[in-house]
Amino acid sequence: MPTKKKFNYKAYLEKPPSQKILLNISHLEKGDYELNIIHKNKIIKKTKFKK
Repeated sequence: MPTKKKFNYKAYLEKPPSQKILLNISHLEKGDYELNIIHKNKIIKKTKFKK
């Protein structure tokens, strides 16, 4: 059986334009994803979702 490819994506924003952050998942491939929200190098929220 072929193994699934695993990718790590990282994005850094210098300064968000407002107090809302929108995540558009329509361009992501189907699969399981994990979203980590980090403040001052500490994870404050960790969530998993499927597309």
